[in-house]
Amino acid sequence: MAGAPREELLSFRAFQAAWPAGCEYGYGGDLRDLREREFPRLRGITYLDHAGSALFPESLLKAFTDDLRNNVYGNPHSQNISSKLTYDTIEHVRYRILQHFHTTAEDYTIIFTSGCTAALKLVAEAFPWIPEGANQPSSRFCFLTDSHTSVVGMRGITASMNVLSVPIKPKDILLSEKNRLLAEDQTCTTPHLFSYPAQSNFSGTKYPLSWIQNIKSGKLCPIKIPGKWFVLLDAASYVSSSPLDLGVHQADFIPISFYKIFGFPTGLGALLVNNRIAPLLRKTYFGGGTAAAYLAGEDFYLPKKSIAERFEDGTVSFLDIIALKHGFDILEKLTGGMEKVKQHTFALAHYTYTVLSTLKYANGAPVVRIYSNTDFSSPDTQGPIINFNVLDERGEVIGFSQVDKMASLYNIHLRTGCFCNTGACQMHLGISNEDIQRNLQAGHVCGDDIDLVDGHPTGSVRISFGYMSSFEDAQTFLNFIIATRLPKLDTENLFQPSVTKLTTESVPDDHSSFNNADGLSPIPHISERELRSNFSATQTSVNWQPAESEVESIRAAVSETAVPTCRRDGSPVIVTKICLYPIKSCSAFEVTQWPVGNQGLLYDRNWMVVNQNGVCMTQKQDPRLCLVNPSIDLKKNVMVIQAEGMDPISVSLGENPGKEAVICESKVCSHRVKTYDCGERIAGWFSTFLGRPCRLIRQRSDTRNTSRQENTKGPASATSISLSFVNEAQYLLINVASILQLKEHISARLEEPLELEELIRRFRANIVISAPQPFEEEEWAEISIGALRFQVVGPCSRCQIICIDQQSGERNKEILQSLSTARGRKTNFGIYLMNQPLHSSFPGILSIGSQVFAVLKENTEIQPPTSSEEKCSG
Repeated sequence: MAGAPREELLSFRAFQAAWPAGCEYGYGGDLRDLREREFPRLRGITYLDHAGSALFPESLLKAFTDDLRNNVYGNPHSQNISSKLTYDTIEHVRYRILQHFHTTAEDYTIIFTSGCTAALKLVAEAFPWIPEGANQPSSRFCFLTDSHTSVVGMRGITASMNVLSVPIKPKDILLSEKNRLLAEDQTCTTPHLFSYPAQSNFSGTKYPLSWIQNIKSGKLCPIKIPGKWFVLLDAASYVSSSPLDLGVHQADFIPISFYKIFGFPTGLGALLVNNRIAPLLRKTYFGGGTAAAYLAGEDFYLPKKSIAERFEDGTVSFLDIIALKHGFDILEKLTGGMEKVKQHTFALAHYTYTVLSTLKYANGAPVVRIYSNTDFSSPDTQGPIINFNVLDERGEVIGFSQVDKMASLYNIHLRTGCFCNTGACQMHLGISNEDIQRNLQAGHVCGDDIDLVDGHPTGSVRISFGYMSSFEDAQTFLNFIIATRLPKLDTENLFQPSVTKLTTESVPDDHSSFNNADGLSPIPHISERELRSNFSATQTSVNWQPAESEVESIRAAVSETAVPTCRRDGSPVIVTKICLYPIKSCSAFEVTQWPVGNQGLLYDRNWMVVNQNGVCMTQKQDPRLCLVNPSIDLKKNVMVIQAEGMDPISVSLGENPGKEAVICESKVCSHRVKTYDCGERIAGWFSTFLGRPCRLIRQRSDTRNTSRQENTKGPASATSISLSFVNEAQYLLINVASILQLKEHISARLEEPLELEELIRRFRANIVISAPQPFEEEEWAEISIGALRFQVVGPCSRCQIICIDQQSGERNKEILQSLSTARGRKTNFGIYLMNQPLHSSFPGILSIGSQVFAVLKENTEIQPPTSSEEKCSG
C-alpha cells in the first residue's frame, strides 16, 4: 500500500482489508439503514464518546413510551393493581439482567442503584471489614491504579473504618504470581477485597477475567497477607461493548451503569452481588422499603430477608427500570447480541488505530502519541477505545483543549482530560505525584480546559466506538486529523510503507501478554419431566369410591401434628365440580374426572399470557381474558383455544420448544418460573383478540416452581412443593354452602341477584364441594378424596377478579365489598390445598361424586399464606 493516495487508504475496501481475524463489521445488514432509521439525530454528527455514554435508538424510546401509554405503573411498595404490575415488571427485569450476563438468581442478586458509583459506595460501606487493632488480622482494600475515581474513592470509607488501602500497579499484579498464598495463610478467615476494571476506561485495555478465580483461589495475591480474598470487578466500561459471562467468571461484586450500554435511562445502575457473600454484607442505614419491622421510639430494626430489598433504600427508579427491558430487547434485535457488538466495535477501533498510528509528518515524526498497553490485535485484550495526544512536527504535545475545539468545528464529539482515571493518566503520560500537586497549584483541576502546564500535558484525547458507530465515523475522524495536521503534504508521505504494520511511540509493557480469551464450558442442566399420565389407561367410574378398608386407612393417615378429629357432622361431603384453568386467568375447563400430576390437576395453569415486557397478564389488567376458552383433548394431545369472533387455534400438549424458542424467566406472585414462548402464531391470535401486543408462554417441565408454606404442618411443609402458574397453592377449594350464604348477603345489596352458577364461576375454584355447613371448610387441616390426600395451606384472600362476570367480562365492584362486609372486613373465601404423598395403589384421579373426608385443625381459625403480596385465583 506504499504510496497509496489518501482516498484509497481511507476507503471502505482498505477498512475491510484491515479487519483482524474473527471480527465482522455490521450486523448482517446495511448499517446506514440502521443509522438512518434508529439514529436520525446523528445526521452530520460524528459521535465518538461512547465510553462516556451510549446513544439510545429511536425504537427503544418508542417502545418505552408506548409501554407507559398503555400501562399504569404505580409505586411498587403499594398493594394496588398498578403497583403490583410495577413490582412484577421490575422482577422480570432483574431476571433479564441476569440472563444478559449468563447467570441466574441462584448465583447473583441484582441491587438497583443510581449508578456504578453508588454501587461501589455500597460495597465499601457494606463489606465485612475487620479493622486494625482487632483480635485477628485486619482487612485490606486493594485496587488497581488504572481504576475509575469512584473505585479509588472507596478508600475514604475504608479509612473511616480503620482499614488500610493499598494501590496496586498493573505490572505488579502479574509479578504477584510469586506471592501465591500458602495453604496455612488461606485458612485465615479475614476478608480482603481486590478491585480492578474489566476494561480500562482510559485506554480500553482489557484486564484478564481469569484474575478473578486466581485471586480468590490464592494463585494470585495482590499483597502477601493471610486471609480470604474477594473480587470486585468494575464492569461499567467493559459491558458497554463486550459480553460478560458470570457463569464462568464469578466475581463477588459487579457494578454497572445502564446508560453505558443503552444510552437510556441515565441515573440507573446496579450492583450484582454473588450470593455467597451477600449474607455477610452489613447494613446500618435503612430507608423506606428495606425494613421488615422497626420501632420509632426504640432502637429496634429488622431488615427484609431479600438482599435486594434490604439494600434498595427508598423507592427504586421504577420507570427507568422498566425502560431496561426495552433496552435489552432492542439491543438484541438490532445487533444480535454483545459478541457481535464486540466484533463490530473492535473492527472500527483496530482500523482507526492502524491508520492513526502510521501517520507521519514530512520529517518522519509521528502525528499522534497513542497511549495503549496492547497492539490492538485482539478484541479479547483491547476494547474500542483509543487514547492519544496530537503532536506537532517537533514532537511537542498540542493541548487537548485545542484539539477539542477543532473537532467541534468538524462536528466530531470526543472527550478530553483524564477521564476520571488519574492513575492511568499518570501511568501513560508520565505524570508524577509531585506534578499533580504542582498542576493543582497552577490552577488546574479535573475537568477544566487547562491542557498544558509548563509545556507538559495534563490530559489527553479519547475516542471510543459504540454498537451504532460506522466506518464513516472512523473515516471522518481520520480525515479530520489529516486535514488539520497535514493539509499541504503529499499524500504519499502521510503513511508508513505498510498500513498493516503497526508502529507507534507507545511501547506495550507487561500488559501485552494479557489473554482474556478464557475457554467457556457449558453448564449442565438437569431436568425433571412433569407427570403425563395416560388418562385412558386409568378411566374409572365417576362415582367410584375406595373400599371401606381403604377409607379407614385414609382417615387414619393424618400428619403427626394435626389433631385426628373428623368432622362433627355425619352428613357426607361430595365433590360436585372439578375445573382446571389451562391458561392462567382464562376461562375454566370443566371436567367430570381428571388426572392429578405433581403440580396439581394435570395441565392446570401450565400456560399464561404475558405482555410485551414478559409480565403475566391477568383479568385485573384485561378482563377479556375470561372470554378465552381453552379445552384439553387428551386423546388428540392438544389444547384447543376458542373465543367469540376468532377461529379456533390449537396448541400441542407435547413439550418440544425447539431450538428457536425463546427461553425466559418470569415471576408469578413471588414464585420464579422458567418458561418458553409458544410462538408467533399463538402470539398473533392473542394479540388480535385482546387488541394489544402479548404472547402465550408455557412453563418448562424440566424446572420447578416451588413454594414453602411456613405456616403449614405435616409432610407438605418439609419439602418444596412443585407449582405451576398458580398464585399460591396447587388447588383452590370452595364450598357450595358457603357460596349460598354469601349469595344471600350479596343479593340483598344488588338490584339483580346473581345466579348460583355465576357466583361459583367468579371464585375460580379447582374443586367445588357440597358440605352441609357454610365455611366449615375453614376448620379443616387435611382432607382425603378417594386415594388422594391434601393438606390445607390456608384461606384464599380474594382480589377484584371476583368482581368480573366470567361469561361477559363485565365488572361489578359490589361483589368484593359485599364479601368484605359478609366476612367481617376480611376477603377470605375458599381454601388452598397442596398434594400429600399417595398412600394408595389407586390411580391419581379426581372425580365428581367422590366423597371428601376431612380432619379438623387444632386451631379452627386458619391463617392466610405467609406473603406480603395480595393473592387471587387467576
